[in-house]
Amino acid sequence: MRQSADVLDLVTDLKARGEAFCLATVVRTVSVTAAKAGAKAVIRLDGAISEGWIGGGCARAAVLKAAREALADGEPRLVSIMPKDILAELGLKPGDEKEGVRFARNMCPSRGTMDVFIEPMLPKPDLVVLGASPVAIALADLAPRFGYRVTVAAPADDQRLFPTPDRRIDGYALDEEPAGRRFCVVSTQGRGDEEALKAALLGACDHVAFVGSRRKVAALRDSLIEDGVPAERFDRLKGPAGLDLGAITPEEIALSILAEILALRRKGQREILSD
Repeated sequence: MRQSADVLDLVTDLKARGEAFCLATVVRTVSVTAAKAGAKAVIRLDGAISEGWIGGGCARAAVLKAAREALADGEPRLVSIMPKDILAELGLKPGDEKEGVRFARNMCPSRGTMDVFIEPMLPKPDLVVLGASPVAIALADLAPRFGYRVTVAAPADDQRLFPTPDRRIDGYALDEEPAGRRFCVVSTQGRGDEEALKAALLGACDHVAFVGSRRKVAALRDSLIEDGVPAERFDRLKGPAGLDLGAITPEEIALSILAEILALRRKGQREILSD
């Protein structure tokens, strides 16, 4: 009982910190197995089991592989680990999937069967919208539908334009370290361009984009570098923001920006899955 309590305490702590992890739970056992139904373990992003226990080497490799994939695509897995002869009786081999269950071989002397459910716990990425332009308003409206936690950074008088962001910042000071990934989009439309862009470029952002023309970006470069923004940081800026979809309306531009962020967000995950 104490072990389960320790695991659940860690789950609560990791969720509060916004850290990605998997919770693995033994849901069924047949014959002799080291772990029994109800056993749990927390698997961190680096593949380490930091709390709990779901058995030894008989199950570890299959569970860790499934956890790695679950962290990459956000989908849960059910893994059934059983002896070679039982797999053969069912017409299966290790790695096969059938009706949502992946099968793996138990090579331990115990020759038991164990089913493990692997549930990914992924923090929502942060989308910080700086400014109160029509594109900024459209972004704040669209982003939650794609799983983003929205922070609006804008002057107090403009905050009324955003009905339901997750968090508000009066002005442009990004005063909070993100728990997970943070994507920042500056869409000030001539009202506080330099202040907002400087805050985003000097803040803890995985990606900074500016809604404006290339000419505007070039004009801002010299003044911001003179104001203390390192040139290498400015040169990582994506401007104009968004993929070239031929977007015209604020909603279309917002969609092109989210599409660009999605490509960045999923790139590493797709590479993990392809391995």
